[in-house]
Amino acid sequence: MTTTPIADILLAMSDRRLLVIGDVMLDRFIYGSTERVSPEAPSLVLAARRQEQMLGGAANVAVNVAGLGGKCRLLGVCGDDAVAQELRDEIARFPNIVADLVCDPGRSTTIKTRFINPQYNTHLLRLDWEHAVPASGQELEEITRRALAALPETDVVIFSDYLKGVLQPPLMAAVTAAAQARGIPVVVDPKGRDFSRYRGATVIAPNLHEVGVALDRVIPQDDAEVERAAAEIAERSGVAAICVKRSQGGVQLIEKGMTQARFPTLARRVIDVSGAGDTLVAAFAMALAAGADLGGATRIANAAAGVVVAKSGTASASVEELGELLLQRHEHHVSPKIFTGVRTLRDQVAAWQEEGLVVGFTNGCFDLLHPGHIFTLTEARNRVDRLVLALNTDASVQRLKGMSRPVQNETARMTVAAALEAIDAVILFGEDTPLELISQLRPNVLLKGGDYKPETVVGRDLVESYGGRVELIDYLPNTSTTAMIRRMSAIDADAPGGIGTGSVVPKVSVDLPMNVAE
Repeated sequence: MTTTPIADILLAMSDRRLLVIGDVMLDRFIYGSTERVSPEAPSLVLAARRQEQMLGGAANVAVNVAGLGGKCRLLGVCGDDAVAQELRDEIARFPNIVADLVCDPGRSTTIKTRFINPQYNTHLLRLDWEHAVPASGQELEEITRRALAALPETDVVIFSDYLKGVLQPPLMAAVTAAAQARGIPVVVDPKGRDFSRYRGATVIAPNLHEVGVALDRVIPQDDAEVERAAAEIAERSGVAAICVKRSQGGVQLIEKGMTQARFPTLARRVIDVSGAGDTLVAAFAMALAAGADLGGATRIANAAAGVVVAKSGTASASVEELGELLLQRHEHHVSPKIFTGVRTLRDQVAAWQEEGLVVGFTNGCFDLLHPGHIFTLTEARNRVDRLVLALNTDASVQRLKGMSRPVQNETARMTVAAALEAIDAVILFGEDTPLELISQLRPNVLLKGGDYKPETVVGRDLVESYGGRVELIDYLPNTSTTAMIRRMSAIDADAPGGIGTGSVVPKVSVDLPMNVAE
Protein backbone atom coordinates (compact mmCIF):
# COMPACT_ATOMS: atom_id res chain seq x y z
CA MET A 1 0.00 0.00 0.00
CA THR A 2 1.22 3.48 -0.81
CA THR A 3 2.88 5.50 1.96
CA THR A 4 1.97 8.77 0.23
CA PRO A 5 -0.89 10.48 2.11
CA ILE A 6 -4.20 10.41 0.26
CA ALA A 7 -4.48 14.20 0.64
CA ASP A 8 -1.16 14.64 -1.19
CA ILE A 9 -2.23 12.33 -4.01
CA LEU A 10 -5.53 14.19 -4.46
CA LEU A 11 -3.65 17.49 -4.55
CA ALA A 12 -1.15 16.14 -7.08
CA MET A 13 -3.93 15.18 -9.52
CA SER A 14 -4.15 18.76 -10.73
CA ASP A 15 -2.96 19.12 -14.34
CA ARG A 16 -1.97 15.45 -14.78
CA ARG A 17 -1.96 14.59 -18.49
CA LEU A 18 -3.95 11.56 -19.64
CA LEU A 19 -4.50 10.04 -23.05
CA VAL A 20 -7.90 8.31 -23.39
CA ILE A 21 -8.41 6.07 -26.43
CA GLY A 22 -11.64 4.23 -27.09
CA ASP A 23 -15.28 4.23 -28.11
CA VAL A 24 -16.88 7.64 -27.75
CA MET A 25 -20.64 8.04 -27.53
CA LEU A 26 -23.45 10.34 -26.48
CA ASP A 27 -25.75 9.46 -23.56
CA ARG A 28 -29.25 10.94 -23.70
CA PHE A 29 -31.77 10.82 -20.85
CA ILE A 30 -35.48 11.49 -21.29
CA TYR A 31 -37.39 11.92 -18.02
CA GLY A 32 -41.13 11.76 -17.62
CA SER A 33 -44.08 10.24 -15.81
CA THR A 34 -45.86 6.98 -16.58
CA GLU A 35 -49.45 7.30 -15.47
CA ARG A 36 -51.35 5.35 -18.14
CA VAL A 37 -51.16 2.46 -20.57
CA SER A 38 -51.24 3.09 -24.30
CA PRO A 39 -54.61 2.32 -25.96
CA GLU A 40 -52.64 1.08 -28.99
CA ALA A 41 -50.62 -1.63 -27.24
CA PRO A 42 -50.02 -3.05 -23.73
CA SER A 43 -47.19 -0.63 -22.99
CA LEU A 44 -46.69 2.38 -20.74
CA VAL A 45 -46.99 5.91 -22.07
CA LEU A 46 -44.06 8.11 -21.02
CA ALA A 47 -45.18 11.75 -20.74
CA ALA A 48 -41.82 13.42 -21.35
CA ARG A 49 -40.97 16.33 -19.06
CA ARG A 50 -37.31 17.08 -19.79
CA GLN A 51 -34.30 15.83 -21.73
CA GLU A 52 -30.61 15.81 -20.88
CA GLN A 53 -27.59 14.58 -22.74
CA MET A 54 -23.98 14.07 -21.78
CA LEU A 55 -20.84 12.35 -22.94
CA GLY A 56 -20.63 8.58 -22.65
CA GLY A 57 -18.15 5.74 -23.11
CA ALA A 58 -14.56 6.88 -23.57
CA ALA A 59 -15.81 10.47 -23.69
CA ASN A 60 -17.27 10.05 -20.20
CA VAL A 61 -13.89 8.75 -19.02
CA ALA A 62 -12.41 11.98 -20.34
CA VAL A 63 -15.04 14.00 -18.47
CA ASN A 64 -14.12 12.21 -15.26
CA VAL A 65 -10.43 12.91 -15.84
CA ALA A 66 -11.23 16.60 -16.31
CA GLY A 67 -13.49 16.57 -13.25
CA LEU A 68 -10.55 15.38 -11.14
CA GLY A 69 -8.38 18.22 -12.39
CA GLY A 70 -6.58 16.39 -15.19
CA LYS A 71 -5.90 17.40 -18.78
CA CYS A 72 -7.17 14.87 -21.28
CA ARG A 73 -6.55 14.14 -24.94
CA LEU A 74 -9.43 12.04 -26.28
CA LEU A 75 -8.92 9.78 -29.30
CA GLY A 76 -11.75 7.94 -31.02
CA VAL A 77 -13.90 7.56 -34.12
CA CYS A 78 -17.22 9.19 -34.93
CA GLY A 79 -19.52 9.32 -37.91
CA ASP A 80 -20.25 12.19 -40.25
CA ASP A 81 -23.71 12.88 -38.85
CA ALA A 82 -25.72 15.21 -36.64
CA VAL A 83 -24.96 13.17 -33.51
CA ALA A 84 -21.23 13.62 -34.15
CA GLN A 85 -21.69 17.37 -34.10
CA GLU A 86 -23.69 17.16 -30.86
CA LEU A 87 -20.89 15.01 -29.46
CA ARG A 88 -18.26 17.61 -30.41
CA ASP A 89 -20.39 20.39 -28.97
CA GLU A 90 -20.65 18.56 -25.66
CA ILE A 91 -16.88 17.94 -25.56
CA ALA A 92 -16.26 21.65 -26.26
CA ARG A 93 -17.90 22.46 -22.92
CA PHE A 94 -14.84 21.00 -21.16
CA PRO A 95 -11.75 23.16 -21.64
CA ASN A 96 -9.47 20.44 -20.20
CA ILE A 97 -10.48 17.94 -22.91
CA VAL A 98 -8.88 18.08 -26.35
CA ALA A 99 -11.01 16.06 -28.78
CA ASP A 100 -9.08 14.22 -31.49
CA LEU A 101 -11.81 12.30 -33.30
CA VAL A 102 -11.29 10.58 -36.62
CA CYS A 103 -14.33 10.93 -38.86
CA ASP A 104 -15.59 7.79 -40.64
CA PRO A 105 -18.44 8.70 -43.07
CA GLY A 106 -19.56 5.08 -43.19
CA ARG A 107 -20.15 4.89 -39.44
CA SER A 108 -23.02 6.23 -37.33
CA THR A 109 -21.99 7.96 -34.12
CA THR A 110 -23.07 5.92 -31.10
CA ILE A 111 -25.94 7.36 -29.03
CA LYS A 112 -27.71 5.64 -26.16
CA THR A 113 -31.11 7.04 -25.15
CA ARG A 114 -32.56 6.08 -21.77
CA PHE A 115 -36.22 6.63 -20.87
CA ILE A 116 -36.63 7.18 -17.13
CA ASN A 117 -39.40 7.75 -14.61
CA PRO A 118 -37.57 9.77 -11.90
CA GLN A 119 -40.42 9.42 -9.42
CA TYR A 120 -39.55 5.75 -9.00
CA ASN A 121 -35.96 6.01 -10.29
CA THR A 122 -36.91 3.45 -12.95
CA HIS A 123 -35.20 2.94 -16.30
CA LEU A 124 -38.04 1.97 -18.63
CA LEU A 125 -36.12 1.43 -21.86
CA ARG A 126 -32.77 2.07 -23.53
CA LEU A 127 -32.52 2.76 -27.26
CA ASP A 128 -29.09 2.34 -28.91
CA TRP A 129 -28.03 3.72 -32.29
CA GLU A 130 -24.57 2.39 -33.12
CA HIS A 131 -22.29 0.90 -35.76
CA ALA A 132 -20.26 -1.68 -33.84
CA VAL A 133 -17.82 -2.85 -36.51
CA PRO A 134 -14.00 -2.78 -36.49
CA ALA A 135 -12.46 0.50 -37.56
CA SER A 136 -11.14 0.34 -41.12
CA GLY A 137 -7.43 0.11 -41.81
CA GLN A 138 -7.09 3.77 -42.75
CA GLU A 139 -8.91 5.03 -39.62
CA LEU A 140 -6.98 2.60 -37.44
CA GLU A 141 -3.64 3.76 -38.80
CA GLU A 142 -4.61 7.39 -38.25
CA ILE A 143 -5.65 6.79 -34.63
CA THR A 144 -2.42 4.88 -33.98
CA ARG A 145 -0.33 7.69 -35.47
CA ARG A 146 -2.06 10.33 -33.37
CA ALA A 147 -1.79 8.22 -30.20
CA LEU A 148 1.95 7.64 -30.60
CA ALA A 149 2.46 11.34 -31.28
CA ALA A 150 0.66 12.21 -28.02
CA LEU A 151 2.69 9.90 -25.75
CA PRO A 152 5.58 12.33 -25.03
CA GLU A 153 3.09 14.59 -23.25
CA THR A 154 1.17 11.80 -21.45
CA ASP A 155 1.38 10.59 -17.83
CA VAL A 156 -1.06 7.65 -18.14
CA VAL A 157 -2.88 5.96 -21.04
CA ILE A 158 -6.46 4.67 -20.69
CA PHE A 159 -8.05 2.21 -23.12
CA SER A 160 -11.84 2.49 -22.79
CA ASP A 161 -13.25 -0.48 -24.66
CA TYR A 162 -16.96 -0.75 -25.43
CA LEU A 163 -16.49 -3.17 -28.33
CA LYS A 164 -17.60 -0.60 -30.92
CA GLY A 165 -14.56 -1.19 -33.11
CA VAL A 166 -11.90 1.36 -32.16
CA LEU A 167 -9.63 -0.69 -29.90
CA GLN A 168 -8.23 -3.23 -32.34
CA PRO A 169 -5.21 -5.39 -31.27
CA PRO A 170 -2.67 -3.70 -33.62
CA LEU A 171 -3.53 -0.27 -32.20
CA MET A 172 -3.34 -1.40 -28.58
CA ALA A 173 -0.12 -3.37 -29.11
CA ALA A 174 1.64 -0.42 -30.73
CA VAL A 175 0.54 2.10 -28.10
CA THR A 176 1.24 -0.26 -25.18
CA ALA A 177 4.75 -1.06 -26.40
CA ALA A 178 5.56 2.62 -26.89
CA ALA A 179 4.11 3.48 -23.46
CA GLN A 180 6.16 0.74 -21.79
CA ALA A 181 9.31 2.08 -23.41
CA ARG A 182 8.60 5.46 -21.81
CA GLY A 183 7.53 4.06 -18.44
CA ILE A 184 3.93 5.24 -18.92
CA PRO A 185 1.24 3.12 -17.16
CA VAL A 186 -1.60 1.73 -19.28
CA VAL A 187 -5.02 1.23 -17.63
CA VAL A 188 -7.73 -0.75 -19.43
CA ASP A 189 -11.50 -0.90 -18.98
CA PRO A 190 -12.00 -4.20 -20.85
CA LYS A 191 -14.88 -5.94 -22.61
CA GLY A 192 -15.42 -9.21 -24.45
CA ARG A 193 -14.13 -12.74 -24.11
CA ASP A 194 -10.50 -12.31 -25.14
CA PHE A 195 -8.53 -10.30 -22.60
CA SER A 196 -5.26 -11.32 -24.26
CA ARG A 197 -5.91 -8.32 -26.53
CA TYR A 198 -4.73 -6.15 -23.62
CA ARG A 199 -1.37 -7.90 -23.12
CA GLY A 200 1.28 -5.52 -21.85
CA ALA A 201 -1.11 -3.24 -19.96
CA THR A 202 -0.27 -2.21 -16.40
CA VAL A 203 -3.70 -3.07 -15.01
CA ILE A 204 -7.10 -4.07 -16.34
CA ALA A 205 -10.30 -3.21 -14.44
CA PRO A 206 -13.19 -5.53 -15.39
CA ASN A 207 -16.37 -5.83 -13.38
CA LEU A 208 -17.38 -9.21 -12.00
CA HIS A 209 -19.76 -9.90 -14.89
CA GLU A 210 -17.03 -9.15 -17.43
CA VAL A 211 -14.68 -11.54 -15.62
CA GLY A 212 -17.38 -14.20 -15.88
CA VAL A 213 -17.88 -13.55 -19.61
CA ALA A 214 -14.14 -13.89 -20.25
CA LEU A 215 -14.01 -17.17 -18.30
CA ASP A 216 -17.40 -18.42 -19.52
CA ARG A 217 -18.79 -18.98 -16.02
CA VAL A 218 -20.55 -17.06 -13.26
CA ILE A 219 -18.17 -15.73 -10.59
CA PRO A 220 -19.75 -15.52 -7.11
CA GLN A 221 -19.30 -12.58 -4.72
CA ASP A 222 -16.58 -14.29 -2.69
CA ASP A 223 -13.04 -13.00 -2.12
CA ALA A 224 -11.35 -16.36 -2.73
CA GLU A 225 -13.41 -17.09 -5.86
CA VAL A 226 -12.69 -13.63 -7.28
CA GLU A 227 -8.99 -14.10 -6.55
CA ARG A 228 -8.93 -17.44 -8.39
CA ALA A 229 -10.82 -15.97 -11.35
CA ALA A 230 -8.47 -12.98 -11.55
CA ALA A 231 -5.47 -15.32 -11.49
CA GLU A 232 -6.93 -17.11 -14.53
CA ILE A 233 -7.49 -13.79 -16.28
CA ALA A 234 -3.90 -12.77 -15.54
CA GLU A 235 -2.58 -16.03 -16.96
CA ARG A 236 -4.64 -15.74 -20.14
CA SER A 237 -4.04 -12.03 -20.70
CA GLY A 238 -0.48 -11.66 -19.53
CA VAL A 239 -1.57 -8.68 -17.37
CA ALA A 240 -0.31 -9.13 -13.82
CA ALA A 241 -2.63 -6.70 -12.02
CA ILE A 242 -6.42 -7.09 -12.14
CA CYS A 243 -8.71 -4.62 -10.35
CA VAL A 244 -12.12 -6.32 -10.14
CA LYS A 245 -15.15 -4.05 -9.79
CA ARG A 246 -17.67 -5.92 -7.62
CA SER A 247 -20.51 -3.32 -7.52
CA GLN A 248 -22.01 -3.60 -4.02
CA GLY A 249 -19.00 -5.76 -3.07
CA GLY A 250 -16.53 -2.91 -3.58
CA VAL A 251 -13.26 -3.52 -5.41
CA GLN A 252 -10.53 -6.13 -5.14
CA LEU A 253 -6.99 -5.74 -6.50
CA ILE A 254 -5.31 -9.03 -7.38
CA GLU A 255 -1.66 -8.96 -8.41
CA LYS A 256 0.32 -12.06 -9.36
CA GLY A 257 -2.54 -14.26 -8.19
CA MET A 258 -2.83 -12.73 -4.71
CA THR A 259 -5.17 -10.09 -3.28
CA GLN A 260 -3.15 -6.95 -2.61
CA ALA A 261 -6.02 -4.63 -1.64
CA ARG A 262 -9.71 -5.05 -0.88
CA PHE A 263 -12.07 -2.14 -0.24
CA PRO A 264 -15.82 -2.36 0.52
CA THR A 265 -18.14 -0.06 -1.35
CA LEU A 266 -18.36 3.46 0.05
CA ALA A 267 -21.70 4.20 -1.61
CA ARG A 268 -24.21 5.38 1.00
CA ARG A 269 -27.11 5.06 -1.45
CA VAL A 270 -27.25 3.85 -5.03
CA ILE A 271 -29.27 6.10 -7.35
CA ASP A 272 -27.82 5.30 -10.79
CA VAL A 273 -24.87 3.11 -11.78
CA SER A 274 -24.63 4.56 -15.31
CA GLY A 275 -21.00 5.41 -16.03
CA ALA A 276 -19.66 4.27 -12.64
CA GLY A 277 -17.10 2.04 -14.36
CA ASP A 278 -15.84 5.00 -16.38
CA THR A 279 -15.42 7.00 -13.19
CA LEU A 280 -13.53 4.20 -11.45
CA VAL A 281 -11.07 3.77 -14.32
CA ALA A 282 -10.51 7.52 -14.66
CA ALA A 283 -9.87 7.91 -10.93
CA PHE A 284 -7.54 4.89 -10.91
CA ALA A 285 -5.50 6.34 -13.75
CA MET A 286 -5.45 9.83 -12.24
CA ALA A 287 -4.21 8.41 -8.93
CA LEU A 288 -1.39 6.57 -10.73
CA ALA A 289 -0.49 9.79 -12.55
CA ALA A 290 -0.38 11.58 -9.18
CA GLY A 291 2.08 9.09 -7.67
CA ALA A 292 -0.12 6.45 -6.02
CA ASP A 293 0.80 2.78 -6.20
CA LEU A 294 -1.76 0.21 -7.39
CA GLY A 295 -3.24 -0.25 -3.90
CA GLY A 296 -3.65 3.45 -3.29
CA ALA A 297 -5.11 3.94 -6.76
CA THR A 298 -7.63 1.16 -6.04
CA ARG A 299 -8.74 2.87 -2.84
CA ILE A 300 -9.23 6.23 -4.57
CA ALA A 301 -11.02 4.63 -7.53
CA ASN A 302 -13.42 2.81 -5.21
CA ALA A 303 -14.27 6.07 -3.48
CA ALA A 304 -14.91 7.79 -6.82
CA ALA A 305 -17.35 5.05 -7.81
CA GLY A 306 -19.09 5.46 -4.46
CA VAL A 307 -19.57 9.16 -5.15
CA VAL A 308 -21.09 8.85 -8.63
CA VAL A 309 -23.58 6.04 -7.98
CA ALA A 310 -25.33 8.40 -5.56
CA LYS A 311 -26.00 10.77 -8.48
CA SER A 312 -28.42 10.43 -11.36
CA GLY A 313 -27.33 10.01 -14.96
CA THR A 314 -23.78 9.68 -16.25
CA ALA A 315 -22.00 11.64 -13.52
CA SER A 316 -18.46 12.37 -12.36
CA ALA A 317 -16.64 12.83 -9.06
CA SER A 318 -14.54 15.77 -7.90
CA VAL A 319 -11.36 15.91 -5.83
CA GLU A 320 -13.34 17.68 -3.10
CA GLU A 321 -15.89 14.86 -2.95
CA LEU A 322 -13.12 12.26 -2.78
CA GLY A 323 -11.46 14.19 0.02
CA GLU A 324 -14.70 14.32 2.00
CA LEU A 325 -15.29 10.60 1.56
CA LEU A 326 -11.71 9.39 2.12
CA LEU A 327 -10.13 11.74 4.60
CA GLN A 328 -12.95 11.63 7.16
CA ARG A 329 -11.77 14.89 8.70
CA HIS A 330 -14.19 16.71 10.97
CA GLU A 331 -14.09 19.95 9.06
CA HIS A 332 -15.09 18.18 5.84
CA HIS A 333 -18.39 17.08 7.38
CA VAL A 334 -19.56 19.86 9.71
CA SER A 335 -19.12 23.33 8.29
CA PRO A 336 -20.37 22.63 4.72
CA LYS A 337 -23.61 21.29 6.19
CA ILE A 338 -24.46 24.44 8.18
CA PHE A 339 -26.50 27.03 6.31
CA THR A 340 -27.16 30.52 7.67
CA GLY A 341 -29.40 31.68 4.82
CA VAL A 342 -32.55 30.22 3.32
CA ARG A 343 -31.63 31.25 -0.21
CA THR A 344 -28.40 29.23 -0.22
CA LEU A 345 -30.10 26.17 1.20
CA ARG A 346 -33.01 26.57 -1.24
CA ASP A 347 -30.52 26.49 -4.12
CA GLN A 348 -28.86 23.40 -2.65
CA VAL A 349 -32.18 21.59 -2.26
CA ALA A 350 -33.13 22.50 -5.84
CA ALA A 351 -29.78 21.19 -7.08
CA TRP A 352 -30.30 17.89 -5.27
CA GLN A 353 -33.79 17.57 -6.70
CA GLU A 354 -32.49 18.37 -10.19
CA GLU A 355 -30.20 15.35 -9.80
CA GLY A 356 -33.28 13.25 -9.14
CA LEU A 357 -32.63 12.96 -5.39
CA VAL A 358 -35.48 12.80 -2.87
CA VAL A 359 -35.04 15.52 -0.23
CA GLY A 360 -36.53 15.05 3.23
CA PHE A 361 -37.22 17.67 5.91
CA THR A 362 -37.58 17.36 9.66
CA ASN A 363 -37.38 19.83 12.51
CA GLY A 364 -37.12 20.17 16.28
CA CYS A 365 -35.13 21.56 19.20
CA PHE A 366 -32.63 18.68 19.56
CA ASP A 367 -31.29 20.17 22.77
CA LEU A 368 -29.49 17.22 24.39
CA LEU A 369 -28.91 14.57 21.74
CA HIS A 370 -30.12 11.15 22.93
CA PRO A 371 -30.82 7.68 21.41
CA GLY A 372 -34.34 8.71 20.44
CA HIS A 373 -32.97 11.54 18.31
CA ILE A 374 -30.39 9.25 16.69
CA PHE A 375 -33.05 6.63 15.91
CA THR A 376 -35.42 9.20 14.40
CA LEU A 377 -32.81 10.96 12.28
CA THR A 378 -31.20 7.76 11.05
CA GLU A 379 -34.54 6.24 10.10
CA ALA A 380 -35.54 9.50 8.39
CA ARG A 381 -32.32 9.52 6.34
CA ASN A 382 -32.90 5.90 5.33
CA ARG A 383 -36.17 6.93 3.68
CA VAL A 384 -34.76 9.76 1.56
CA ASP A 385 -31.61 10.66 -0.38
CA ARG A 386 -30.83 13.93 1.43
CA LEU A 387 -32.11 15.08 4.84
CA VAL A 388 -32.51 18.72 5.95
CA LEU A 389 -32.79 19.37 9.69
CA ALA A 390 -34.33 22.68 10.82
CA LEU A 391 -33.46 23.59 14.41
CA ASN A 392 -35.41 25.99 16.60
CA THR A 393 -33.46 29.10 17.55
CA ASP A 394 -32.76 29.69 21.24
CA ALA A 395 -35.59 32.21 21.43
CA SER A 396 -38.14 29.83 19.91
CA VAL A 397 -37.00 27.00 22.22
CA GLN A 398 -37.62 29.29 25.21
CA ARG A 399 -41.12 30.01 23.95
CA LEU A 400 -41.81 26.29 23.59
CA LYS A 401 -39.96 24.84 26.59
CA GLY A 402 -39.58 27.68 29.08
CA MET A 403 -36.83 30.07 30.07
CA SER A 404 -34.58 27.30 31.45
CA ARG A 405 -34.11 25.88 27.97
CA PRO A 406 -32.24 25.24 25.78
CA VAL A 407 -29.38 23.66 27.70
CA GLN A 408 -27.10 24.09 24.66
CA ASN A 409 -27.20 27.24 22.59
CA GLU A 410 -28.12 27.18 18.93
CA THR A 411 -24.54 27.20 17.63
CA ALA A 412 -23.68 24.17 19.74
CA ARG A 413 -26.82 22.34 18.64
CA MET A 414 -26.11 23.05 14.96
CA THR A 415 -22.53 21.83 15.29
CA VAL A 416 -23.56 18.58 16.99
CA ALA A 417 -26.33 17.94 14.45
CA ALA A 418 -24.09 18.65 11.46
CA ALA A 419 -21.59 16.08 12.72
CA LEU A 420 -24.19 13.30 12.30
CA GLU A 421 -23.85 11.20 9.16
CA ALA A 422 -27.62 11.12 8.75
CA ILE A 423 -27.83 14.91 8.31
CA ASP A 424 -27.02 16.59 4.99
CA ALA A 425 -27.98 20.19 5.87
CA VAL A 426 -28.79 22.14 9.05
CA ILE A 427 -30.51 25.52 9.33
CA LEU A 428 -32.15 27.56 12.11
CA PHE A 429 -35.70 28.91 12.15
CA GLY A 430 -37.10 31.38 14.66
CA GLU A 431 -40.82 31.17 13.97
CA ASP A 432 -43.20 29.09 16.07
CA THR A 433 -43.56 26.63 13.17
CA PRO A 434 -41.31 25.79 10.19
CA LEU A 435 -44.10 26.42 7.66
CA GLU A 436 -42.41 29.39 5.98
CA LEU A 437 -39.13 27.48 5.71
CA ILE A 438 -40.93 24.48 4.21
CA SER A 439 -42.62 26.72 1.64
CA GLN A 440 -39.23 28.13 0.65
CA LEU A 441 -37.37 24.78 0.43
CA ARG A 442 -40.21 22.66 -1.03
CA PRO A 443 -38.90 19.28 0.18
CA ASN A 444 -40.21 16.02 -1.27
CA VAL A 445 -40.93 14.41 2.10
CA LEU A 446 -41.83 15.71 5.56
CA LEU A 447 -40.67 13.38 8.34
CA LYS A 448 -41.81 13.52 11.97
CA GLY A 449 -41.76 11.27 15.02
CA GLY A 450 -44.50 8.78 15.74
CA ASP A 451 -45.95 10.94 18.51
CA TYR A 452 -47.50 13.03 15.72
CA LYS A 453 -50.50 12.25 13.55
CA PRO A 454 -50.40 13.02 9.81
CA GLU A 455 -53.06 15.73 10.14
CA THR A 456 -51.04 17.53 12.85
CA VAL A 457 -47.79 17.75 10.88
CA VAL A 458 -47.13 21.39 9.99
CA GLY A 459 -46.75 21.84 6.25
CA ARG A 460 -48.53 18.63 5.30
CA ASP A 461 -51.11 20.28 3.04
CA LEU A 462 -48.47 22.40 1.31
CA VAL A 463 -46.10 19.50 0.58
CA GLU A 464 -48.91 17.22 -0.61
CA SER A 465 -50.20 20.00 -2.89
CA TYR A 466 -47.11 19.72 -5.10
CA GLY A 467 -46.86 15.93 -4.98
CA GLY A 468 -44.80 15.42 -1.81
CA ARG A 469 -45.68 13.22 1.11
CA VAL A 470 -45.57 12.96 4.92
CA GLU A 471 -43.98 10.01 6.73
CA LEU A 472 -44.09 9.27 10.44
CA ILE A 473 -41.31 7.44 12.25
CA ASP A 474 -42.08 5.17 15.20
CA TYR A 475 -41.37 6.78 18.55
CA LEU A 476 -38.53 5.22 20.56
CA PRO A 477 -39.92 4.84 24.10
CA ASN A 478 -38.22 6.06 27.28
CA THR A 479 -36.22 8.74 25.49
CA SER A 480 -36.87 12.36 26.37
CA THR A 481 -34.69 15.43 26.82
CA THR A 482 -36.95 16.70 29.59
CA ALA A 483 -36.65 13.37 31.43
CA MET A 484 -32.86 13.47 31.02
CA ILE A 485 -32.72 16.93 32.59
CA ARG A 486 -34.91 15.80 35.52
CA ARG A 487 -32.60 12.83 36.16
CA MET A 488 -29.51 15.03 35.97
CA SER A 489 -31.07 17.48 38.43
CA ALA A 490 -31.89 14.65 40.83
CA ILE A 491 -28.34 13.32 40.66
CA ASP A 492 -26.93 16.77 41.40
CA ALA A 493 -29.35 17.20 44.30
CA ASP A 494 -28.23 13.93 45.93
CA ALA A 495 -24.54 14.64 45.51
CA PRO A 496 -22.56 16.38 48.31
CA GLY A 497 -22.75 20.09 47.68
CA GLY A 498 -25.40 19.45 45.02
CA ILE A 499 -27.30 22.21 43.38
CA GLY A 500 -30.54 21.15 45.01
CA THR A 501 -33.80 19.46 44.06
CA GLY A 502 -35.60 21.18 41.23
CA SER A 503 -32.52 23.10 40.18
CA VAL A 504 -31.88 23.74 36.52
CA VAL A 505 -28.88 22.25 34.76
CA PRO A 506 -26.47 25.07 33.89
CA LYS A 507 -26.66 26.13 30.26
CA VAL A 508 -23.90 25.14 27.88
CA SER A 509 -22.89 28.02 25.64
CA VAL A 510 -20.72 27.29 22.62
CA ASP A 511 -19.76 29.71 19.92
CA LEU A 512 -17.61 27.81 17.46
CA PRO A 513 -16.24 29.28 14.22
CA MET A 514 -18.18 27.95 11.26
CA ASN A 515 -17.35 27.86 7.58
CA VAL A 516 -20.97 28.53 6.73
CA ALA A 517 -22.33 28.43 3.19
CA GLU A 518 -23.78 31.85 2.50
